[in-house]
Amino acid sequence: MKFADPYITDNGSPRAHVALNELNTLWLNTGTLCNLACENCYIESTPSNDRLSYLTLAEVLPYLDEIQRDSYKTREIGITGGEPFMNPDILAIMQACLSHGFALLVLTNAMRPMMRPRIQAGLLDLKKAYGNALTLRVSVDHFKQNLHEEERGADSWAPMIKGLKWLSTNKFQIDIAGRTRWGESEAELREGFAALFKRQKIAIDALDTKQLTLFPEMNNDDLIPEITTDCWNILGVAASDMMCASSRMVVKHKGQDKPSVMACTLLAYDEQFNLGTTLKQASQSVQLNHPHCAKFCVLGGGSCSA
Repeated sequence: MKFADPYITDNGSPRAHVALNELNTLWLNTGTLCNLACENCYIESTPSNDRLSYLTLAEVLPYLDEIQRDSYKTREIGITGGEPFMNPDILAIMQACLSHGFALLVLTNAMRPMMRPRIQAGLLDLKKAYGNALTLRVSVDHFKQNLHEEERGADSWAPMIKGLKWLSTNKFQIDIAGRTRWGESEAELREGFAALFKRQKIAIDALDTKQLTLFPEMNNDDLIPEITTDCWNILGVAASDMMCASSRMVVKHKGQDKPSVMACTLLAYDEQFNLGTTLKQASQSVQLNHPHCAKFCVLGGGSCSA
């Protein structure tokens, strides 16, 4: 059976693995609760999914301290969810990351949780203090309202546009995360997003691959191949370019006493990718024993980092 053995593929070949070269990005999953229940959420976030509990500031600080104490070359902290702005400690966590000198990337749907007056005021304070060290990446699945709402649900478009325009008007550093699930070419998608941003007067360059990231779709169908050690040469890709060569994610599994460090932002629940409770423990190699490893990273070229 495919993806059964962490070291050997179904055809008996050695499974590919990825060593951690440098911890460039540390992700914090602040909890899986979200104001939306998207059709194809990478981490199955919903208003009721609390399989990942809210991270607290007290749980985050030891990881920031470990980076500095052990001289990791981490330049960026990424915050994801769920919807991060539902976490009661989110502003304090953001402040801690920025005050430690890291660039900070926060993934958000830019809807009601972000637009609460307390959060808006806090974001403006952080922007004033840290400028473009703070980037907010807003999920806009498609440049057409009906397709965006096909993924996000009815009435999700207008609140997102309102939040996005607020960020742009206040000159925040903004990135956009789109999807490729509807079959257009990259050129068609970028052209459509460019027209949307121009029409809405949103200051984003849709031709810039950092400002607009287009993520590949993922599913677990039988056609997804396993990645063997020979695939690096066959496909012309490098293990060092995979996300798990440069990043890890801290999560708090519901019912656990302390956070864990996972190999990947996309595999928060799979215990074979739970690498321990410290960054040192999590410095081990990662076996690519999941369809997402093949579909999103090796074949799709996806990366969650900025």
